[in-house]
Amino acid sequence: MMNKKNISMAGAALIALAVALAGCAGMGSSGSNGISDAEAARLAQESMKASFVTSGIASIDRLTQDELQRICTEYAGKEVPKDIAGKIEKAQLSAIVMPATDTPNGSWQEGEKIAQNGRGLTFSDKAGDVGGGNCYACHQIAPQEISYGNIGPSLYNYGKLRGQGKEIADYTYKKIYNAQAFSACSNMPRFGHQKILTQAQIMDLVALLLDPKSPVNQ
Repeated sequence: MMNKKNISMAGAALIALAVALAGCAGMGSSGSNGISDAEAARLAQESMKASFVTSGIASIDRLTQDELQRICTEYAGKEVPKDIAGKIEKAQLSAIVMPATDTPNGSWQEGEKIAQNGRGLTFSDKAGDVGGGNCYACHQIAPQEISYGNIGPSLYNYGKLRGQGKEIADYTYKKIYNAQAFSACSNMPRFGHQKILTQAQIMDLVALLLDPKSPVNQ
């Protein structure tokens, strides 16, 4: 996180410069009226790095993009070409690590706690703290919820509509582990890939979505 009191004058100047240049980039892809979008993005990245102050477990490595993030940034707000999207999905699917057990054995009660828990990986957390999925921020999970996000589809009746077999359990696990394996540049976090959630936690979320006794399926 950035702490305004600790931002250097140079960092603040770079931020102002990046904002101004980004505005110019919108005037044209290049030339006398502005700079390219790529150059504006590079300057913005430099400004963030210059002003970033490590706090707790939140260090500057948070600003380093992997190849997938770099590609998705490049196509932000635009449709990813089908050939590139296909390569992304294939690579991300092959990187998914499945649980050792062939039978889903999670606890929907624990899954509900994880879905409603928005903490984890912030500067105020400690290394090793158990995080949550923050699922309600993007999805409706159960009908009794009075507040939930709509970035993602409703998950109410997820198991009732899809069944509780191994095939849907495996798909659901993979989707939570790494949604990019099914939809390139998805807004959904790569919970397993980025170690936001453990395998056991993902199994608990699978149980929440599929178990007939879960509030999701009531």
